[in-house]
Amino acid sequence: MRDVLLESRDDKQHVYLPEKCIGCGSCVQICPKGELVIGSVGAVARGLIDKDFIEKKRSGACVLCALCARVCPTGALELRTAGKAEKDESYLSAALQATTVNERCVHCGLCVDVCPQSCIEIKDRHLAEDGSLRLEGKTIIDLNRCVHCGWCAKLCPAGAITFQKPFAGQFSRNDSVCQACRTCVNTCPANALFNKEWKAGEIVEKVTHRIDACIYCGACENACPVRAITVLKTAIIPEMKGKKALEKKLSAPAARPTLTSILKTDEDACLGCGNCVIACPVNALSDPYLAAGHLNEMDEKPLLEVCNGTVKVVNQEVCGSCATCSMICPVQAICLVHREVA
Repeated sequence: MRDVLLESRDDKQHVYLPEKCIGCGSCVQICPKGELVIGSVGAVARGLIDKDFIEKKRSGACVLCALCARVCPTGALELRTAGKAEKDESYLSAALQATTVNERCVHCGLCVDVCPQSCIEIKDRHLAEDGSLRLEGKTIIDLNRCVHCGWCAKLCPAGAITFQKPFAGQFSRNDSVCQACRTCVNTCPANALFNKEWKAGEIVEKVTHRIDACIYCGACENACPVRAITVLKTAIIPEMKGKKALEKKLSAPAARPTLTSILKTDEDACLGCGNCVIACPVNALSDPYLAAGHLNEMDEKPLLEVCNGTVKVVNQEVCGSCATCSMICPVQAICLVHREVA
């Protein structure tokens, strides 16, 4: 697993494990010095930009207090002393009850099928040789990738799985602001968001929320390019040291993610089709006619425009870093690239 050294002082190291990170931004919210930055969450989750969810400023203000590591639900941040990670009951990832499988497991594989992180496997599954109609084997959960969503436990026919969620919270989405770009759906680590299928003439909500699967991490809010989603962490569920003080900080509304990417265009490759201009959620929010495909109904667009046959970036600063434009471009003429954090 890749380690990113964020800070080193004497025998202490502040380390980030990107493969464990889910983009929730709890660490950014809790940091008293504002040293951590989160951005381009949707693009990172979609694999459309070469960067990590979290970066650290180089101001030198970090005091290695380890609050960021303490509230991280997946253990993606560590404070190491002499190379050994601190991990006790003051760390949420340590206080969380591990997702476990008991002897009632029938090794049916349903948990394997539904796990959003693909972190469950069944080894040596075979028919029992004692004459009974059973499956034998060993069901294994990779706790390094488990996000404690509870899909496996909820659907287990034998009630063999126990789990604990990290947060209780509230989720809300403004349907009139949402542009159905699917960034939140692609980002959610718990598969708690999805788009319903609909019949001709049927009106359905743009995004549906699976309450029982949601871990209220806030990754969807960080990823939404038009700020249509709000997630509030109302409580930390496991018992841990310093819980009330951490809850108070986490219950405040999260700041808007930092713009850590830049839109780059290739004028030679661009066909001038305007797909990116129409699909861009920021553009679409500005006018419903543009969202419906009427490319020339507006004289000005907030983010992307086709001028003289090629796409132009009108205002980089309003970009939501979702990379929807690059997903729809037929010739890869537009993409997001990393912008260094000061």
